[in-house]
Amino acid sequence: MEFIQHLTPPEQLEWESLNSPLAIQNFLDSLPYIGEERNRSPLNVLRDRQCHCLDGGLLAALALSRLGFPPLLMDLVPEPGKDDDHVLAVYRINGFYGAIAKSNFVGLRFREPVYRSLRELAMSYFEAFYNINGEKTLRGYTRPLNLNRFQHLDWAVNEEHVAIVVDHFYSLKSIPLLTAESIALLSPIDRRSYEAGMFGTNFEGLYRPGI
Repeated sequence: MEFIQHLTPPEQLEWESLNSPLAIQNFLDSLPYIGEERNRSPLNVLRDRQCHCLDGGLLAALALSRLGFPPLLMDLVPEPGKDDDHVLAVYRINGFYGAIAKSNFVGLRFREPVYRSLRELAMSYFEAFYNINGEKTLRGYTRPLNLNRFQHLDWAVNEEHVAIVVDHFYSLKSIPLLTAESIALLSPIDRRSYEAGMFGTNFEGLYRPGI
């Protein structure tokens, strides 16, 4: 059954209104960020009106596929034990990459399709990727996972099938972005940028190193 056939008429209208990458991003921005272990299906994101970066990414990838883009998920990988990872729904226009993302931080959301490579796209998140201690924590990224590989699963509506996709996603190898020498020279984020990036943050959803 097609995803749209699971939707009520009002839900169908809302789904069909997500007619551009920016419209998809604006929809994600309208939902509260929720920090929890549950990974919702896109259907339950629509109905529960809340999400985090992973289930928001799944919804964005599905919405992009309706627009003719491949449904691609890419992970931004932090230093272990320092921060959460961050999930992007990646798209490409005229050979340039952009991204859609749900985030608890202002600077970790939408990217225009202006990046020549996945590495460039990943590095565009570097300065805004920091933890509650002000440490810049981004260390790597994964190649995008094409969710068309899981067409035999009903992950758009079934959370048990979402779990299968998620397990595969988190098995992807991380590609390093920084050398050890570069990491050793990193400075903490400045106070003004820290506060700006945390505007509107759900503090209950923040990663706390060492906890």
